[in-house]
Amino acid sequence: MNFKQVIEKNDTPQGKIFDLFIQFLIVVSLVSFSVETLPNLSEKTLSILKYIEVITVMIFTVEYLSRVAVADKKLKFIFSFFGLIDFLAILPFYLQTGIDLRAIRILRLLRLFRAFKLIRYSKAINRFHKALIIAREELVLFGILAIMVLYFSAVGIYFFENKAQPEAFSSVFHSLWWALSTLTTVGYGDIYPITAGGKIFTFFVLMVGLGVVAVPTGLVASALSSARDLEEKERINAQQNATFRLKK
Repeated sequence: MNFKQVIEKNDTPQGKIFDLFIQFLIVVSLVSFSVETLPNLSEKTLSILKYIEVITVMIFTVEYLSRVAVADKKLKFIFSFFGLIDFLAILPFYLQTGIDLRAIRILRLLRLFRAFKLIRYSKAINRFHKALIIAREELVLFGILAIMVLYFSAVGIYFFENKAQPEAFSSVFHSLWWALSTLTTVGYGDIYPITAGGKIFTFFVLMVGLGVVAVPTGLVASALSSARDLEEKERINAQQNATFRLKK
């Protein structure tokens, strides 16, 4: 078995085993990184986590260098999406900087789609792409309207609450945070209106916020339905063309 085929090809048993092994190590690395953030860990636990990090990074480094070595166009791979992700996932370990990019390793799990050859997911992605194209004008228009509503909400709550809460709503820019959390119906509760006018205004903003969440969902759902209909028409046309050619 060619080493290049094991590294790059996942349509062979050896290639699939290699890819799944790397995915397993990525999950182990992410779990250890998450556990490391827990408070009051013992020295023994921290030492184990450190060993896991060293071992996984060593394997990721060998894998990255191997992929570069077997690539037909090495520079193209190095500056590709996966090449950059692979590189950034190991770089902080060697530089020992204050920037921890271990969480970026989760993006490497995207290789899992290649390992399993999930064609139906590929079709679903294509369908979603078609749906975005179909609804792009409506989504752009809605995005502009959402920004306008966000701004008007910030201005409105500023006028209602500025005098009562000058620190929380000191400017329109400060009020934008309240407008964003309210329109998206998140409602963190860190800043909230206390005047009667501000509370009434908040009620109307919340009603609008329900539409802010629902409208794009409806647009995309409708576009996905249209994309599915287009795929079905294309399939029927292809079958009809094939039948016509056979009759000839």
